[in-house]
Amino acid sequence: MPDHAIDVVIYHNPACGTSRNTLAMIRNAGLEPHVIEYLKTPPARTLLKQLLARAGLSVRDALREKGTPFAELGLADPALTDDQLLDAVAAHPILLNRPLVVSPRGVRLCRPSELVLDLLPPQQGAFVKEDGEPVVDEIGRRVGLA
Repeated sequence: MPDHAIDVVIYHNPACGTSRNTLAMIRNAGLEPHVIEYLKTPPARTLLKQLLARAGLSVRDALREKGTPFAELGLADPALTDDQLLDAVAAHPILLNRPLVVSPRGVRLCRPSELVLDLLPPQQGAFVKEDGEPVVDEIGRRVGLA
């Protein structure tokens, strides 16, 4: 499949800098992804289970603690089952960590945001994160990798 035909989906939170950086890197690869604001349109339970399995993550791995009702809901309890954790995510989508990116090359929770590069064709130019950290140089090479 030619790279220009790659279909990419990002489960995105526009209030999250990591999610915004990830979306910008997808666009910097010359792709316009399907953007799903998962707080408004959370993935169905079955789809979420499939996505997490494809990403090699447990439900617990995909939970976000900071800025969520994680502690108040007692979700750190190791006795909670995946189904109980999925119930919590269904009731409070903010508990799902982001961004989750789906491409023909795989599914990944892109934290840090540059993990998305493994799912994309080459970057089409330099990319610098919102905080000023360079990720890709002007010829599309990752910065800081040997």
